Amino acid sequence: MEQKLIIFVGMPGSGKSICVEHLKNKGLASVYFGGITIDEVKKRGLDLTPENEKIVREDIRKHQGNEAYAKIMIKEIESFDGNQPVVVDGLYSWTEYKLFKSTYGNNAVVIAVVAPMGLRHQRLEQRPKRPLSNNEASDRDYAEIENLEKGGPIANADYFLSNTEDKSQLLNSLDELLGVINISI
Repeated sequence: MEQKLIIFVGMPGSGKSICVEHLKNKGLASVYFGGITIDEVKKRGLDLTPENEKIVREDIRKHQGNEAYAKIMIKEIESFDGNQPVVVDGLYSWTEYKLFKSTYGNNAVVIAVVAPMGLRHQRLEQRPKRPLSNNEASDRDYAEIENLEKGGPIANADYFLSNTEDKSQLLNSLDELLGVINISI
């Protein structure tokens, strides 16, 4: 059986992490794009700030190519049991999207979690870990769209989840979607 992936993409504060945690709580393995950045920031002895994360994200891609994170993730995914889907948290670039699709074909299901900018920025300001001010959130949005090609994977997602209400609405929609795409947990 070929490995199936549930790949989440979305702008910061859209609700990707809520979806990922929900599936992890159901027993699925996951890989986290942001973890690569956080580990590298720490490895370089830098403070964990939005500015340093941006520098590291862009530096990794500049020196290793826009598909760098996906290549690292694919190696990690290969170590998991192929009988259960693996959750991929935080796809960024168009190049990474194309690599996942060319490697896994239809077994790579891309789900875009979407929410209006104002609501996302409000969530980012209020999150307990690594909160962002409105200006920091706007800067990150622009950097992810302009420098990391994030618009393409969102536009070409296989499915969309709207996250404009509460957490339970989002998770109910996710569970319904998993039934539609025939992924049972």
